[in-house]
Amino acid sequence: MTPSLPQPRLPAAALASHGTAVLVTGAGGPAGVAVVRRLVAPGHRVVAGDADSAAAGGALADVAVTLPRGDHPRFVEALVGVCTTSGVDALVSTVAEELPHLAAGAGRLAAAGVATWLPDAAAVDVCCDKAAFARAMAAAGVPHPATAASAGEVAGVPGPWVVKPLAGRGSRGVRLLDDRALVVEALREDGGLITQTRLTGREFTADALVDRDGAVRVVVPRWREETKAGISVKGRTFASAAVTRVAAAALAAVRLTGPANVQGFVADDGTATVMEINPRFSGGLPLTLAAGADVVSAYLAGVRGEPLPELSFRPGVAMSRYFAETYSSDDGSPVVDPCAPVAVTA
Repeated sequence: MTPSLPQPRLPAAALASHGTAVLVTGAGGPAGVAVVRRLVAPGHRVVAGDADSAAAGGALADVAVTLPRGDHPRFVEALVGVCTTSGVDALVSTVAEELPHLAAGAGRLAAAGVATWLPDAAAVDVCCDKAAFARAMAAAGVPHPATAASAGEVAGVPGPWVVKPLAGRGSRGVRLLDDRALVVEALREDGGLITQTRLTGREFTADALVDRDGAVRVVVPRWREETKAGISVKGRTFASAAVTRVAAAALAAVRLTGPANVQGFVADDGTATVMEINPRFSGGLPLTLAAGADVVSAYLAGVRGEPLPELSFRPGVAMSRYFAETYSSDDGSPVVDPCAPVAVTA
């Protein structure tokens, strides 16, 4: 019996000679890792990029590259260099903060032969600004909690309250308050905060894919049964016409295309309310994939200008997430996982 070995990783020059590749950015985050794994599984050649040279997704791809952050002035230049060297013809970003910079540099990427499918910059701005998002939902009549972006507006927001950063992710900086005076004080002290009525009911998140014309191709709702640091570690897919309708309405209101993650609550009476939209693949993406909705492959097809396949999912698929590790030597070569399943050889 011999342990199963990890697949060899090709140097960039060798990768370029083996056909086209996909560059996935944000390869150190849960969404990036999920996208890398899904693309590698059917045989796509994948270049995993991240600002962290030790990002886990790099060990799962054919090539790992270290990139500057999305707001670095030479970010797009670095991408063009990586794509040219590695034979990349398609880009998949899993970092919302990169999207405006990628949109600004889309022409340079296209000139280098790299296909992209990027949402409108205005849509991304609305999704990444919780106050602007609240205004967009109110204007479109989409159910959304009452929101105040300043201390003077708190009187119009019923309690209890949740106070959160205007821009942020992963539940960082979120406070649950029951005293209006404390809410007013918090917003006076920090202009980067908003407050909302704290919703009750059951928390959901829904992965979605919207085609270039704005048509919603699939909405996959899942219960967030347990979370850690804002990431779902236990969940279950479910079917809900109410969630599908409100998610589609919210996506239409911000005019977002491509992958998206809609978060909200379902009240005891079945009413669905949207909290926010992340304009990217989600950290809970593996559950959507396991339920049969291959939004990653469909998105890549759209990036490359191919027709999007039909998408559907199976309700009732449960996920229980666990930690996994990758190992490498000083030279970057993979080290065998001591806990990997063994393969029986004759």
